[in-house]
Amino acid sequence: MGPRFATYLPADKLKELADNANAIVAPGKGILAADESTGTIGKRFAGIGLENTEENRRAYRELLFSTNTEFAKNISGVILFHETVYQKTKDGKPFVQLLNELGILPGIKVDTGVVPLGGSADECTTQGLDGLNERCAQYYKDGCRFAKWRCVLKITSHNPSYQAMVENANVLARYASICQQNGLVPIVEPEILPDGDHCLGTARRVTEQVLAFVYKALNDHHVYLEGTLLKPNMVTAGQSHSKKFTYAENALATVQTLQRTVPVAVPGIVFLSGGQSEADATKNLNEINKVPGKRPWALTFSFGRALQASAIAAWKGEAANILAAQNEFLQLAKANGAASLGKFEGHLETAAGDKSLFVANHAY
Repeated sequence: MGPRFATYLPADKLKELADNANAIVAPGKGILAADESTGTIGKRFAGIGLENTEENRRAYRELLFSTNTEFAKNISGVILFHETVYQKTKDGKPFVQLLNELGILPGIKVDTGVVPLGGSADECTTQGLDGLNERCAQYYKDGCRFAKWRCVLKITSHNPSYQAMVENANVLARYASICQQNGLVPIVEPEILPDGDHCLGTARRVTEQVLAFVYKALNDHHVYLEGTLLKPNMVTAGQSHSKKFTYAENALATVQTLQRTVPVAVPGIVFLSGGQSEADATKNLNEINKVPGKRPWALTFSFGRALQASAIAAWKGEAANILAAQNEFLQLAKANGAASLGKFEGHLETAAGDKSLFVANHAY
């Protein structure tokens, strides 16, 4: 009789996945999430009175990716939207090539959006499994080395339900398995929205529960954990909760949650910023990296709004402001690189700084 368990991927593929996952969470580095859909980037542009055209989207992404090469010291990967994978600089260099030359891994958002979950009370699941195998194969061929899929859960008096937790965990596990078969490191993102008036303790308990469902599903689907990354919410009280908890309290609740649920085999945890202000996201990340005790994974960032809000505000769509916008982005990349080591000095002078970036029921 042969071995009881089949080997799902050859050793060289496993090594590539683990090497890329570890490269993304190298010390002092994290991810720029620049995978806003066409609709979401339009909302950002509306804030500066800029038309949402393909050329403006391309110009904005070029602004970010062509910042002083110093930013590559703190940004190890960039999550792209489908359109952006195939765009070029104004001089004709493909963005994927530009990132590779900087030593930055290109990634791709592969889900096709959040949809209502039938039979639930206002909960949702994420679609995009149909055709995912072929899309992942193509993205790998076109230079992407990791992927992202976002599931969304909500805290209310009765949610998240067992149904929503099982369904979203299963969808994330199927996605992760398909990615790995095609050489892409899956970033597993079960986001618990910050909407609500729940306390910090409730946020911690619910996040623990959700992550427990996720890792059970990943195990059931034989996902190679050493070749994955987790992108969770930080554990914080609901946006409308009456008490403001300290960064240290948020950090302790977050680390305790991860200690109780995330296997040591996972190389790193890349937090989403979840509508926190740039300053709050950086300070929470810094405190998370100062919590004493066992932290066997890299704890770093995969921020969208918290790395870009000041850059967009400074740019305003005008060529004359490109350098000013790039300086904002560079400052935030450095600050979060330091925070991922617990070495942020607490000083941010950015345009958006303490401004809340919260969007109710956030979808993109």
